[in-house]
Amino acid sequence: MNKSHKSIDKGSASLQVTIRPIGNSKGVVIPKIILEQSGIQEIVEMSVEGETIILSKPKNTVREHWAKDAQSLSKMGEDRLVLGDFTNEEDGDWVW
Repeated sequence: MNKSHKSIDKGSASLQVTIRPIGNSKGVVIPKIILEQSGIQEIVEMSVEGETIILSKPKNTVREHWAKDAQSLSKMGEDRLVLGDFTNEEDGDWVW
């Protein structure tokens, strides 16, 4: 962390930032010092509690264990097609 920045205590100080238009949405710029102190890097979980918007580190990365779980299912023979094939009679004309 850059030592020239003052630490912002959770309960003692807050920053006001401007909500800016971003395309059809709106957003805020999160100051570097806040990102450094929170440990947040590229992806956040966003939720709302009352009038508070909460950004936090993701608990699990999306699809984090999918490859390992798929290999386990395959080893146990549990990777068969459950719902069957979804072909339609009209699909015969398609060139793949």
